[in-house]
Amino acid sequence: MSKKTQFKGLTLHFIPHSEIEKMETVDRIKKLLKIILDNKVVILQGRLKAEEESRLIEDTMIMIGNIKGFKGVELAVITGNQDNRTLMDKFRFGIARALVGDQNAITIIGPASIVKEVKKDPSKLEILMR
Repeated sequence: MSKKTQFKGLTLHFIPHSEIEKMETVDRIKKLLKIILDNKVVILQGRLKAEEESRLIEDTMIMIGNIKGFKGVELAVITGNQDNRTLMDKFRFGIARALVGDQNAITIIGPASIVKEVKKDPSKLEILMR
């Protein structure tokens, strides 16, 4: 008697900043939600604007209970450490960020059904999966 075991693998979906930089907020959120609803974990180069993060959370809260098996999202952002930079370096970095956006970060967004917990401290990020 053979026993069949179905293994669902973890899929990471990398999105370079260049792919979303010219999109409107609504289109960015739709793109991310489509990927997340396919039970994939998104690794986004850069970070969303604060209002985009809020909108993503609001939209997922509306979806909970309306989409079978959907439990929301977990979101974490990793940024470069600016503590060791000189005042001039911080100034240059601020100007560059204003011109090209906040690309000195990585945003990880995953469905709460897969991403159990995100632990963040200054030196590392731990993502616990189910």
